[in-house]
Amino acid sequence: MFKELLSRLLAPAPEPLTDEGARMALTALLVRIARSDHNYSEVEKDRIDRIICTRFGQDTGGAIILREQAEAMEAEAPDTVRFTRAIKEAIPFEDRIGVVEALWQVVLADGHRDDGEDALMRLTANLLGVSDVESAKARKRMEAAI
Repeated sequence: MFKELLSRLLAPAPEPLTDEGARMALTALLVRIARSDHNYSEVEKDRIDRIICTRFGQDTGGAIILREQAEAMEAEAPDTVRFTRAIKEAIPFEDRIGVVEALWQVVLADGHRDDGEDALMRLTANLLGVSDVESAKARKRMEAAI
């Protein structure tokens, strides 16, 4: 399934994603942000699994399978722009704040922020149409929740 999704994302004029495709793109984006500091830890994987369970109503087994599929897809995807474009087209603006919050949860999961994570967060939020101010507010909410 992810090969088809990846080829759709890489197409010059990609078609809008299905709900399943949007879930995969979001999960791959969560994996990408977790890997951006070159330390993809178990605590980050666990956080991604919990986000999947909460956002998509998956059980733990289903969340692990989705994350593992997204890990493979993320490893093959050339850039972040395609994931964010697909998510931006599939998810209304109000819900994209929730996406940024989920990304911040992953960044903050291991207890420290890396310059690479911060740079990718800024790029990703902007590509999703979320301002730096809105992203900072989302970060503060996630810091308070953790």
